[in-house]
Amino acid sequence: MGIRAALLDMDGTIFDSKIDWVSLREEIAIPWDGRPILAQLREASPETSAHGLAMLHEAERVGAERGELIPGTEEILDLLHRHGVRCALITNNSRRSVETVLRRYALSFDLVLTRDDGAYKPDPEAFLGALDRLKVRPREAVAIGDAHLDFIAAHRAKIREVILVGTPSWMMDHIPAGADYHAAADLVEARAILERLLADGG
Repeated sequence: MGIRAALLDMDGTIFDSKIDWVSLREEIAIPWDGRPILAQLREASPETSAHGLAMLHEAERVGAERGELIPGTEEILDLLHRHGVRCALITNNSRRSVETVLRRYALSFDLVLTRDDGAYKPDPEAFLGALDRLKVRPREAVAIGDAHLDFIAAHRAKIREVILVGTPSWMMDHIPAGADYHAAADLVEARAILERLLADGG
């Protein structure tokens, strides 16, 4: 069964917003526990939640305006398009931030889903909903991200292949030991992995 869809993360995978997520949590006064920052803010006190959301939105706004496309992004998308693979951008970022990034860079996606559109990673529905709209089965898809949240969502959704690119060391503890995924240092390595996967049946 060939790969018919690629589900790509944004921040940290194809776009560097330069947001220091560890420092942001410290400023908001919420601990790092492996969960998405939004999930943590929902359980925080009303004051911390309101303050934290304001800080998150501002960090994302600045990141979208000043961040940079990660080298290799256009080459990976070109490879996927040439092989007829449908490409979806699935991000926990806001719709506003994503639109800012896509205005700055001419990237072609068949589908774009953000946290404002419903489920967000690690909820597998973030991927399953996208695949349903693309009319592609999980075993015909590859997920490409940088975080444990990408892996967990893909694993729960039974995505065929997962490529994690440059995963930060502080996230590695939240990836189960013995987890089955392809590790890439950067998008150049990720592209080489994709080429092999596509050649093997894509």
